[in-house]
Amino acid sequence: MGDLALGLRLAVGGGRMSGAALLRLAMTAFGIALAVAVLLPAAAVHHLVGAQAERKAAIAQVTQPRAGVAPLLVHRWYASAGDEFVNVAAVAATGANSPVPPGLGRLPAPGELIVSPELAAKLAAPGGGSLKAQLPGHVAGLIAREGVAGAGDLSAYYGVPAAQIEAEADGRKVYAFGLPYTGLGLSAITLGVILPIAAVLLLPLLIFVITASRMGAAQRERRLAALRLVGLDSRQVKRVAAAESLVGAVIGLAAGIGFFAVLRTFVADILPFGLRIFPEDLVPSWPLVVVIVLLVPGLAVGSALFGLRRTIVEPLGVVRQGKPVRRRMWWRWALTAIGVLFLAATLVFERGSGDTPAALALSVGSVFLLVGVAALLPWLVERLVERLHGGSPSWQLAIRRLQLDSGTASRVVSGLVVVLAGTILIQGVVASLASGDARQAAPDGVAAAPVRVDTTAAHEAEVGRLVSAVPGVTGVHPARNLTFRSGEERNYVVVGDCVVLRARANIGACSDGDVFSLVSPGGSAPTGKLRLQGYSRGEDVIGPEWTVPAGVKVVQAADAAGDSLLVTPGALGGRTLPDSSVVVYVSGTGDVQALTDNVARAVNPLAWNASAGKSDYLDDFRARDRQMVESFRSVLITASLFVLAVAAMSLLMLSIEQISERRRPLAALSAAGVPIGVLARGSLWQTGIPVVVGVVLAVAAGLGLTAPILRLAGRPMIIDVPVLLALAGATVAAVLLVTGLTMPLLRQVTRWDNLRSE
Repeated sequence: MGDLALGLRLAVGGGRMSGAALLRLAMTAFGIALAVAVLLPAAAVHHLVGAQAERKAAIAQVTQPRAGVAPLLVHRWYASAGDEFVNVAAVAATGANSPVPPGLGRLPAPGELIVSPELAAKLAAPGGGSLKAQLPGHVAGLIAREGVAGAGDLSAYYGVPAAQIEAEADGRKVYAFGLPYTGLGLSAITLGVILPIAAVLLLPLLIFVITASRMGAAQRERRLAALRLVGLDSRQVKRVAAAESLVGAVIGLAAGIGFFAVLRTFVADILPFGLRIFPEDLVPSWPLVVVIVLLVPGLAVGSALFGLRRTIVEPLGVVRQGKPVRRRMWWRWALTAIGVLFLAATLVFERGSGDTPAALALSVGSVFLLVGVAALLPWLVERLVERLHGGSPSWQLAIRRLQLDSGTASRVVSGLVVVLAGTILIQGVVASLASGDARQAAPDGVAAAPVRVDTTAAHEAEVGRLVSAVPGVTGVHPARNLTFRSGEERNYVVVGDCVVLRARANIGACSDGDVFSLVSPGGSAPTGKLRLQGYSRGEDVIGPEWTVPAGVKVVQAADAAGDSLLVTPGALGGRTLPDSSVVVYVSGTGDVQALTDNVARAVNPLAWNASAGKSDYLDDFRARDRQMVESFRSVLITASLFVLAVAAMSLLMLSIEQISERRRPLAALSAAGVPIGVLARGSLWQTGIPVVVGVVLAVAAGLGLTAPILRLAGRPMIIDVPVLLALAGATVAAVLLVTGLTMPLLRQVTRWDNLRSE
């Protein structure tokens, strides 16, 4: 206990150097606090997802009849405004004891809307008028937290008369709400993929903890040598070193918990890209909290003791055990080779294969390769600097310093390599999957991009009447969506005039009687007799037989869903078409968004029987996919920049430590006439060389991982060059920033009076 108490005193004191000791302690505590403040939210992810899944189970509908319960009639649909989708449930009670959904104090009366908190915020925000135009009724209340799965849910309950839902074939009778919560239900395969990747992503934070705990190592070793001089043995010295490291770790742990508590209060307002969570859900799992509380001090103490493994602390000073041992390469290359073998095994699967064995080979190979390249980086930097000679004085200073000790900087950059390689991998996949998802221009001959109104044949005339009265509308063009079967595949037919067909594809010249075929690469236009089918009330409706006329005009479409037919009414010979969904295209003048909002308000009384949106050749689901891809891309870039910031912080602390440790040699160089600029550039090269090697390794690994994944997905290899350049530029900026921040300290330690000694 006496040794531990002495270590505690040395951590916060140290005679006339107490100010420097407190500064080192503060930097160590801050670094560890930052890592803990990130580890705790990571430990809360499982509870966050579990709480959302539990509420989702609580609001699930029970449709099995229950004696003595008057059912609640429910009909769901999705209202959309641009890329926003609102899950609307029309509800109507059939008796006094009809169940009330969780989060509602009462059922909404006909014409009333009870909305989720996020939907209420969007309706009240600037620009919320477009979203409000898509929703029927008026807002009369808010859904409580227990009635929505997540804080970002856009949902609403709409009160209607019971007869209106009874007229719908897909209306539900709900007798209760809530199903037993059975957990997240993650399969072994899913956990096998998620857990290693999560561990790899958290690796930079653990490296950051180790780097922060090693602050002031050189000064600590000199103090330990002084303690040996007054009689402490080697075991006592190690206990003192452990206690000294433990102080900063415990203070940082407490500060990190405080940071997390403050962060948790404001988390709903600071998350990027529209992500929303309830602060009450962000609760770390207690087993993981215990692991963090034990792991962080354990890493700090372990790294301090591990740093002494090749150091002899004697009464007369600190002695290193000869030349540093060259790093072993076999296990580093073994990890990389295992990853390459698993990825190479995917070649036995056919292109476009999505089998489980192929997915497992990809996931296992990716994790091994990512860990392998992180382990390779210190070895590569060591081998590289061994072969570098000559150059400017600043370059020689940096190379010599890295030849003596390149491991610390390389370990800091290793975490950055893993995340950058994974980000490049995901970026490549996202860019390639979205490559054929480009929007097309407004069709020729239409004053404004047409507004699309999805409805049914029963309401087609009503939609036409309501829309025709909207100011600025110049034409109403209905289109029927039909299908036909060719073998086991369902193919699509759109019947409408030339304005409608131009809104669906770039067909060129068109006249009544024409037939166009959207053919994917390698496909062909259908021929012969076809049996047309409609779709109504959840069932297929068999229609007339029709022979495809000669002279079908082929239109190449890279992403055609099957070989679709676009047919003008004159080509059908007056045949009566079966009931099916109808899309009414509304052309008009003026601003497209204003026209869309006006049309949406006009058809608003029809509720779920008509919904209006912009027409851009791509349906709403494709628009939602684009939004998800863009959000995912932004999240990835933000995560990469955050990890880069953590690595930069580690490099800054490392640079400060090295400058402080070498203050006398640096002062001697300055006194001998070496300009401060040469010393600054030497610090820049010393930091930049491991980072540049790491970025090159990350790009190579990321591209190498992307190729087999895209091969199995059957997609072309597309490199997102702007993202690669942005990551490389951010890395260079981080190195320059670290160097710039160390300049004041460098100027201070190169003062000649630092050469004085007693």
